[in-house]
Amino acid sequence: MLGWERMETARTRLDPVTVGLLALGFAVLLIGFYLALVAPPDQQQGYLVRILYLHVAAAWTGYLAFVVAGIYALFYLFTNRPAYDRVSAASAEIGLWLSLLMVLGGMMWARPTWGVYWVWEPRLTSVAVMIAVYVGYFLVRQAIEDPEMRAKAAAAVAILGVINIPITYMSVYWWRSIHQTASIDIINRKVHMAPAMLEALLVNLLAFTLIYLGFVRLKGYLAARQALKEGFDG
Repeated sequence: MLGWERMETARTRLDPVTVGLLALGFAVLLIGFYLALVAPPDQQQGYLVRILYLHVAAAWTGYLAFVVAGIYALFYLFTNRPAYDRVSAASAEIGLWLSLLMVLGGMMWARPTWGVYWVWEPRLTSVAVMIAVYVGYFLVRQAIEDPEMRAKAAAAVAILGVINIPITYMSVYWWRSIHQTASIDIINRKVHMAPAMLEALLVNLLAFTLIYLGFVRLKGYLAARQALKEGFDG
């Protein structure tokens, strides 16, 4: 439990934790930008590698957001507490935006290296499926008017979406792919980066994570306020 459900009570102003997370996250992001700019160029990609620091950070944080959305969807199904549904929806929305940012960064990298913006190879195909699932998640939320039925249907989609995350990550290991393998190879316990490059990546990842935590709390807070106006709270 990450404590976000405590944000689901009526308040007249944001709590200092949310403000602190966002302020700290953007401050760390500035440091991450600086480290990305001063990090050495890659032997093969040159300075194009700088895109990686945001691309990978967005990808990992997007995965985290979708996992959290699935976990809170399970909490909702077991408890029927609307607060959990609101946190799940907030996390899924932020995860979707992060995934779109990941794709944009990937396309900027792919054009000068592959010669095209997009190729239907295993990693990109699995990413497209993942994004389509979460677009469908919000279409479901828009299509169903009954709050309880909407929350249950959305929870099912959120849980289903989590299944695709390990498939997306492992796609470069399971199938022949032109996409490069992970710079931080968790499977083989190897790091294919210089120390300065690794530092820049980890600082940007920390920044994205803090910003994600702040925004999911903010959106949970706003959703709770809206739910109180509509008389659907719990």
